[in-house]
Amino acid sequence: MHRLHSRLSKTLHGYAFRNSKQEWKAKTLRPCCVCLFSSSSDTSNNVQVPSQARVVICGGGVVGASVAYHLAERGWTDVAVLEQGQLTCGTTWHSAGLIGRVRASPTELKILDYSMKLYDRLEKEGHGLGWKQCGSLNVARTKDRLVDFKRKHSVAQTLGVETHIISPKEAKEICPVIYSDDLVGAMWIPHDGVVTAPDVCMALSRLAKEKGVKIFEGVSVESVLTEKQRVTEVVTSAGSIKCDYFVNCAGQWARAVGKKTKPKGVKAPLHSCEHYYLVTKPQEGIERMMPVVRDYDGHTYFREWNGGMLAGGFEPNAVPCFHKGIPDKFEFQLLQEDWDHFQFLLDNIVHRMPLLSTAEVRQLINGPESFTPDSRWLLGKSPKVDNYFIAAGMNSTGIVGGGGVGKNIAEWIVDGKTSLNLWPYDVRRFVRLHNNKKFLRDRMSEALVNHYLLKYPREEYTTGRKLRCSPLHTRLEVAGAVFGETMAYERAMYFNNPDDDSFGKERGKMWTWSKPCWFEPVQEEYWACKERVCLMDMSSFAKFEVRSVGNEATDFLQYLCSNNIDTEIGSIVHTGMQNEDGGFENDCTVARLEENHYFIICPATQQTRAIAWLNSHLPADGSVQVTDATSMFSGINIIGPHAHQLLADVGDITTNKTDFRPMSVNIIDVGHASSVRAMRLTHTGEDGFILYIPSEYALHVYDTLMTAGKDYGIRNAGYYALRHLRIENFFAFWGLDLDDKTTPLECGRGFRTKLEENDNFIGKEALLQQRKLGVKRRFTQFVLDDFDVHQDLWPWGGEPIYRDGKFVGMTTTCSYGFTLEKMVCLGFIGDMDEDGNLSTQRNINEWVLNRSAKYEIEVAGVRFPARPGIYTPKMSVQTLEPSFVPAPNVTHPK
Repeated sequence: MHRLHSRLSKTLHGYAFRNSKQEWKAKTLRPCCVCLFSSSSDTSNNVQVPSQARVVICGGGVVGASVAYHLAERGWTDVAVLEQGQLTCGTTWHSAGLIGRVRASPTELKILDYSMKLYDRLEKEGHGLGWKQCGSLNVARTKDRLVDFKRKHSVAQTLGVETHIISPKEAKEICPVIYSDDLVGAMWIPHDGVVTAPDVCMALSRLAKEKGVKIFEGVSVESVLTEKQRVTEVVTSAGSIKCDYFVNCAGQWARAVGKKTKPKGVKAPLHSCEHYYLVTKPQEGIERMMPVVRDYDGHTYFREWNGGMLAGGFEPNAVPCFHKGIPDKFEFQLLQEDWDHFQFLLDNIVHRMPLLSTAEVRQLINGPESFTPDSRWLLGKSPKVDNYFIAAGMNSTGIVGGGGVGKNIAEWIVDGKTSLNLWPYDVRRFVRLHNNKKFLRDRMSEALVNHYLLKYPREEYTTGRKLRCSPLHTRLEVAGAVFGETMAYERAMYFNNPDDDSFGKERGKMWTWSKPCWFEPVQEEYWACKERVCLMDMSSFAKFEVRSVGNEATDFLQYLCSNNIDTEIGSIVHTGMQNEDGGFENDCTVARLEENHYFIICPATQQTRAIAWLNSHLPADGSVQVTDATSMFSGINIIGPHAHQLLADVGDITTNKTDFRPMSVNIIDVGHASSVRAMRLTHTGEDGFILYIPSEYALHVYDTLMTAGKDYGIRNAGYYALRHLRIENFFAFWGLDLDDKTTPLECGRGFRTKLEENDNFIGKEALLQQRKLGVKRRFTQFVLDDFDVHQDLWPWGGEPIYRDGKFVGMTTTCSYGFTLEKMVCLGFIGDMDEDGNLSTQRNINEWVLNRSAKYEIEVAGVRFPARPGIYTPKMSVQTLEPSFVPAPNVTHPK
């Protein structure tokens, strides 16, 4: 170790220094490990930008080049690419160039697979990307990591990506220079490889330019002007450009570029972080076709580079940088090396590659990379500006993701939609606080390491917490709540007994692939909801008010909603808001409080997306007002057979089902609190109420209910209990089960649409056409047989579903059904051809329920027999068997 460090010290020079304000400055640098190519674009001070362009792209890195290339491929050549320095000068030039495709998400895997195939094709066409198909060898030190590999292997097989789970001995045979004695297994992906990152960017830029795209270097964006929530003009250092679309591909500058939007800035939550790798001189034993090695448990990666080795990683406690802004003219530059900080990675590098202990190293690279708050890409249309797109926050995967991301953004611009569900990467998954710079800086310590850290199901971030807390938060903490967060809102996931130190311990791990430690606490909460009464804090749900003076609010919602919301005052309607293709843009509950006053509730994750959808369709005359009321009201869910008695005891209303009907709302008093919106529904399939309480009264109402409920055996319950109840009762949830590609006919909600009525609504024509032609896939509930919940690895969502040995779909959400005493999985299935295309079924229900069909769900390589159902199960506690019965008023395509 000392020898390696000593040699590094002898061969490296100081490339950066700190000034008195402790801000990074750096010298221009062209390291020997990266080849730079001159551009044919004009970089002189006499650049003349066009006065008009159909699309303006800000950023000349690989993502910006890819968007331009794919727009040109679609025939959109009136495109201007603006780069403030030279092409590749941001973070593209110091990318390690790794092309590894295997991910847990099928969508992300498809995007990465497209990138690889694009680069492979361009290399074969002679464009010189430095593409080398050397394969990827991902090694596992732990059994849990190997489970992760097996789960990803299952997903990859369904998409035709060749992967192999292999032994440590086989891993050593593939790459003899690794130390393998501490490995438990590995994954081999033979068609992965590497590229030279700047060459990829230059090739895509050159091809785009050949088709007519104009590229301007040395031109910076000074402001992006908007009018009526649309970009109209981009003001640059070389003149102004009027445009129809603006695409922010500025990489680590994307947040700053977003702030240049006038009159109101666009949010692009990301922050720069130091990222290290070293490059050695040529060394005996390193072969040119050595596979890329990823030692995730050691946080490190390795690739061959010019006869030597490039080795880096994603360490814990990463160092954020540029918190006060990126220095001007930060082109082809690096940050100062910090050997003390790099020591953690260095130890793991030498451990996995012992021959590097004698290596002579050319240099240590500390190049900034930008990361997002949840370590996922930042893609899509701004919720505030209709023709402003973002493609940034690549989290150090810009090269491997760039090809596919560029294709999808171009598709989104040209077609107005994407063929893939990009919700996990959509910019609308964040709220304003996520763009807070101090929050971003603190979150970076977790964001970078997450790139290689083993992330278990439902594992939570620890930084940036307690930002959005309901008034009940402290009470729930005292009661033993274990909190998670969504949209930065703290939510009680389950409750431990605060008086019993052993409760929930030694019964399983908190984060695990199998039975978790919260199984028993959630089981108790579940049965309390079934047999007694529970309180659940639902304050995180997004809430909106829609009002008008006349009938405009009703007309507005009738056009947006696929179900009929023009019902009597005091009624509640579950409805979707569909897009033009019939997919769910929103899945919500609409309560009619007054003639022209509606209260809308939807999942917390939809807060930004839902308000953007509502605002984008508002009448231009201002006759309808939409207000985000999320923070104005707290929500308390009262679930269980004693819920009606409890509410009657503390409220001023009778709660029998004749006087307080299901799916109705009443404005009531609870204790001393007034103006409480009480709704008879629970989102679980159980009887009860949700109280939406003016936030200042929430604590009083909670205390009143808890005191009065002692005689009914009241207790707190968390979101895990809600999830177990709703999955067992076959309730779909937007963002987990439903998305913008799912239609009501595919998920058994055709009865919630007004297809037979004269009212027009967005997506109606698409749904009528789908009903006429037939449905290609069906939302289905599966009960697993021969599954031991205490011993077997659990399904968590994202598992392949097989029908007679043929892949037919993926699970979406899963949980244990405590009444059924079976593991329950939800998911979409349909008959696919070899290319993954679904065939239309004249009677999809009959196809799903065919008695001769044998279903299996694969969990980490093990297939479990599964029984399908397409209706809400009628469960018998005595037999513990599901009896699937049709829901009332269900209509199916003929």
